[in-house]
Amino acid sequence: MDQQGQNGLMKTYRQGYRSRGAMGYVAAIGLLAFYLILYFQDKLGVTWFDDIAAAMGLENRWYLYGFLYCVGMVFGGAYYLRHHGNSRYNRIRIAVNITVQVLLGFSLPFVMHLFGERDFYFSYIWPLKIEYLYPSDISQFPIYIIAYSALASLLAMPVLAYFFGKRWYCSWVCGCGGLANTFGDPWRHLTSTSTRSWKFEQVSVHSVMFLAVLTTAAVGLDFAIGNQYPTFHAFAGELRSWYGLVVGAILAGVVGVGFYPLFGPRVWCRNFCPMAAMLGLIQKLGRYRIRVKDDMCISCGNCTTYCEMGIDVRSYAQQNQSFTRASCVGCGMCAHVCPRGVLKLENTWSLNRDKHRQGLNVLDV
Repeated sequence: MDQQGQNGLMKTYRQGYRSRGAMGYVAAIGLLAFYLILYFQDKLGVTWFDDIAAAMGLENRWYLYGFLYCVGMVFGGAYYLRHHGNSRYNRIRIAVNITVQVLLGFSLPFVMHLFGERDFYFSYIWPLKIEYLYPSDISQFPIYIIAYSALASLLAMPVLAYFFGKRWYCSWVCGCGGLANTFGDPWRHLTSTSTRSWKFEQVSVHSVMFLAVLTTAAVGLDFAIGNQYPTFHAFAGELRSWYGLVVGAILAGVVGVGFYPLFGPRVWCRNFCPMAAMLGLIQKLGRYRIRVKDDMCISCGNCTTYCEMGIDVRSYAQQNQSFTRASCVGCGMCAHVCPRGVLKLENTWSLNRDKHRQGLNVLDV
């Protein structure tokens, strides 16, 4: 990082809505209610979001949600840059993230719909947007979109992760990560760094990744064999439906954003996102790492406090150990808030020892 800065550190715990107190719970309840009504308004017997969308001339509530999503990222980005914009890396990263969301995650799909085309979200790829490799879904698009979806998911995604780490997507392109980067930034310090949460993360995020691969394979096989096997056809349909409900709606939306004010902004990314899990495995084999400058850490703990993925960065810095963690999204905040410039994000052919946690005391708290 070429510019260090700690703007806003001192008031982090002095603002009520940023702590896990009464105001934080009120904010969480508000977000949870928003997402529950958004996803399940039909079951709740209301049409509030559809009515607002109709009044704005939008086709349905999902275009309204896309608009509100962009507004949240723009204002959240302004908040973030007001506190941390003295870093060139932060300015470019947030600008790219918001631009990608506004153009590729909202405007382009909206324009496609206006011209009678089926909308396609170019910033989302499999396995995050799991239906983009479902043959029954993707075959309805023009050939260039089919080619884009396949190449982006199966070629570009792993290659870029190998050379640049998962940050190329999770902190620069992804809309889920973009909302966490911007709108969710006030709560980044609430992410747990305990060993217990790390162990839960390892099991949960890789379980969802396995489920995503299984669901894609089952739906693809069902498409290939048609209705020759009614039992398997019913199984594939149920698996697809339940994945969409549990992972796509509840975990990604209700839980993933609703609990920002209580557990930090990367609840979805850290614990449940199949894309993050897949990118993380590739990242461990690739060139990305965080380099630690020897004998400079003063153990202030800013890096660990502000890690939105719950990584105990300080423990590595104290041991002069450069490292690569599968969960790291390369947001750069650990380097940004370090008062001595101890940390640096790198893409390099690092030694194998950088890929494993060695010689560090782990507390089971």
